[in-house]
Amino acid sequence: MLELRNVARKVGDEIYVDDISLTLERGELNILLGPTLSGKTSLMRLMAGLDKPDSGEINFDARSVVGIPVQKRNVAMVYQEFINYPTLTVYDNIASPLTVIGQPAKVVERRVHEVADLLQLKELLKRTPATLSGGQQQRVALARALAKRADLVLLDEPLANLDFKLREELRAELPGLFAEMGCVFVYATSEPSEALILGGNTACLHQGSLVEFGATLQTYRQPALLQAACTFSDPPLNTINLQCSDGRFKLAESGASIPLSASARKDGSYTLGIRPHHLTLQAEQDSDIQLKGRVSVTELSGSESFVHFQFNTSAWVALLHGIREFDEAEDVDFYVSQENAMLFDSQNRLVLAHAGAGD
Repeated sequence: MLELRNVARKVGDEIYVDDISLTLERGELNILLGPTLSGKTSLMRLMAGLDKPDSGEINFDARSVVGIPVQKRNVAMVYQEFINYPTLTVYDNIASPLTVIGQPAKVVERRVHEVADLLQLKELLKRTPATLSGGQQQRVALARALAKRADLVLLDEPLANLDFKLREELRAELPGLFAEMGCVFVYATSEPSEALILGGNTACLHQGSLVEFGATLQTYRQPALLQAACTFSDPPLNTINLQCSDGRFKLAESGASIPLSASARKDGSYTLGIRPHHLTLQAEQDSDIQLKGRVSVTELSGSESFVHFQFNTSAWVALLHGIREFDEAEDVDFYVSQENAMLFDSQNRLVLAHAGAGD
């Protein structure tokens, strides 16, 4: 078990990690989710022992590891930018952490071939990194971490440089693989979709702070805080301010009514959050909420369309299936089901019981 208690790190006046407490269990997949500069890599470097916290405690299996250099820990780390030994063959690159600790030759050979099969490197074992593509080199770096069977494995956006097919295959394989190994497994990503595919537990990070930590699907479906909902939305979460008076919700700026059913109807200020892919062009139920928008631009991406529009005075986006074309400044009605409407109070806490229940 890896336990962080009130861990913080600053560089000059800039806060990299801000008073984070986390408990990560062996055999579970733990995801750090957040955009660039949210603190993912900084937190991983503290976990690995590459950096020392300014304050707080870091314990592994109930023993403090603060001040113990990474060389004396059983840690494996893979970055998005692949790092391999240029003069060694692929086989020797993968085997290197095992030979350093004196593993028997038969053990080394077995583990190298196991991970080479998993990562489709079997035909490349006699080649050197300079003869490989970028994606192949990243697979070698990942294979080296897997072969080591470390107590703590840290993967910092490791699949970003791989081709789509291999990335999807590995996303499906990795959770089960690390569960069997019984290590503490931490995977950093900036993609909410990747976190959902991997499952496990997700820590939502924002500007060096831990926003929320819990089971990935639960955190996605019912984020306790608005910032967690924003972190878990790509394209960005659509939000707008509401006022509740006498049990009725209205847009804060225009006063237009929003027929929102909610268990919490206290008067006050609220924020409505809608994920882009939950918006549709047709109502599916009589209770669906109608939102009148004015299109600003439409982006076509394969079999999907990103429709940017003005709702009241806010810039929103709808992610629609299929090719949809609209004229600039065209007025379009969008709809969202009550089940997919998220409502947050003035403290940015979730108050709508079924919020985000849709996938």
